[in-house]
Amino acid sequence: MEAWLRLGLLFPPLLALFACSSFNFAPPGRSAWNDARYMQQGTALRALDATGAGKIAHVVYVIQENRSFDDMFQGYPGADTVSSGKNSKGQTIALQPIPLKRQYDMDHSAHGMFVACDGTGKLAGTECRMDGFNREHLYDGAPKNGQYAYVPHADSKPYFDMAHEFVLADRMFASQLDESFVAHQYIIAAQAKSSVDIPSIRWGCGGGPAATVSTITTLRSYGPRQRACFNYRTLGDEFDKAGLSWRFYTSAYTVPMSGYWSAYQAVKHIFYGPDWKEDVITPQKQFLTDVKAGKLAAFTWITPQCPDSDHPACGHGLGPSWVTAVVNAVGKSKFWDTTAVFVQWDDWGGFYDHVKPAHRGYDGLGFRVPLIVISPYAKQNYVSHVHYETTSVLRFAEDLFGLPHLTYADKRAASPAGDCFDFTKKPRKFVPIEAPEDENFFLRQPLDPRIPDTE
Repeated sequence: MEAWLRLGLLFPPLLALFACSSFNFAPPGRSAWNDARYMQQGTALRALDATGAGKIAHVVYVIQENRSFDDMFQGYPGADTVSSGKNSKGQTIALQPIPLKRQYDMDHSAHGMFVACDGTGKLAGTECRMDGFNREHLYDGAPKNGQYAYVPHADSKPYFDMAHEFVLADRMFASQLDESFVAHQYIIAAQAKSSVDIPSIRWGCGGGPAATVSTITTLRSYGPRQRACFNYRTLGDEFDKAGLSWRFYTSAYTVPMSGYWSAYQAVKHIFYGPDWKEDVITPQKQFLTDVKAGKLAAFTWITPQCPDSDHPACGHGLGPSWVTAVVNAVGKSKFWDTTAVFVQWDDWGGFYDHVKPAHRGYDGLGFRVPLIVISPYAKQNYVSHVHYETTSVLRFAEDLFGLPHLTYADKRAASPAGDCFDFTKKPRKFVPIEAPEDENFFLRQPLDPRIPDTE
């Protein structure tokens, strides 16, 4: 299909933009005016094509939990990983293989981040020595030096296979400093209204006035608490305004506690508005049947339930199989040729990583986390060393669909479109990923009643 027609069908305003021309991008003559017009049209078309416009119509954002890059992808060929790290005593600690099924947890609050960063816990610090991970508090049941760990390659094999078939980014950082509550707000809104750490009682608007969360000041010190219910603009709002569809597949938000990875419950106009019933979908495994039935929104978020996450406090080891089921569902569907899938871990979870995060203001950046980019246009067996952050995925969608930026965080972020994709090539055929469990396992899987995360 002609490039201008592809663009126009996906984005009617662009069709109108090009309607004044003859739609013939070959130079009609050798006049200077015609040459100039041709160059301008060609430049505009190449700029749009560089975002994936006209080729990508669906973005799927798969969120996993609590792993640093060194932990999940230690030893991956061509990626920047290490096999040991320093502690606050100057000692070298070898990273030990700890299976995904080993259940334990550690502090990864803002305080834990600053402690790990420079070994002192000074909140105002702007430089990281990456030598204080041993000072993050380990909770009961944790192995000695449980912060200095990597996932055995037998456990992480499905992720390695995805990366070999597509793109792994080894300079992806959390936009936020701390834990999952703030991380998941950045995933939908590129901000958390200066929130830090986790709310008391229930997360989000349904918790009432007692559900409050700490704030962080511009000096990186703890500020006053505020209600964990916000009314800022989200990417979902931008999609609504543009007349584009979106879905957020997640766990149910129930009483007394559950659905901690359901980010839109903390956005007042979504939680109490029509989008909560129309666009926030539970349970998340419905995504598998929706795609098979020919239903896929322009933008989709998918969070795991506890057993299907990589969160060390969950300890089921099903995360790689769950993500594989999601990726294979898209790959085997009619949507494959027009979809980009991003798999990202929301925070470092307390696990050691050796790459210093850049200082991007008082509330970012956090430690390095993995990002896998999957698409028929993604480069094959490629490691991207470009600096990305959580909001890079939002930036990709904004550029793709012509949406405004939400905050400074997504405006500053680099889009993966530039280095992870090659939109000049034809879409590649999908190669299914193998995993211990398939989609039928997850369709039969009972819903997990436990609180999925307290951090």
